[in-house]
Amino acid sequence: MIGVAWEVGWVRIGELAKATGTSARALRHYEQAGLISSERAPNGYRIYDERAVVRVRNIRYLLAAGLTLDDVRVFLPCLDGDVAAAPPSDKGLRVALERLAVLNERIAAQTEARDRLKAALREKTGDRIRPVA
Repeated sequence: MIGVAWEVGWVRIGELAKATGTSARALRHYEQAGLISSERAPNGYRIYDERAVVRVRNIRYLLAAGLTLDDVRVFLPCLDGDVAAAPPSDKGLRVALERLAVLNERIAAQTEARDRLKAALREKTGDRIRPVA
């Protein structure tokens, strides 16, 4: 538990959520996954080292790139810096390439499903398919 001066260099979960554009629920999920850690203030609230802002932004960057939380664990050593500029480790590169292959498979499957649906609609409506707003 943190002492009286916990406010200096620490942020509460709501402040971290606001600073990183994520939810408190997601932060608790990241913590449960071992990607971030918190302490407890004397009042029992979760508090995070102010460096957690960079770490959470990097986690969100990697998740937005298509990686899973399990994939992100590989990048733990560089989450506190500029993860986009850091040279990838062999393991990190392998994970990213594997995830890219999975994403390409999903895109191909979705493209195929879209094309089948378009063909079915054309068969029923002719060429009167309009984009859905």
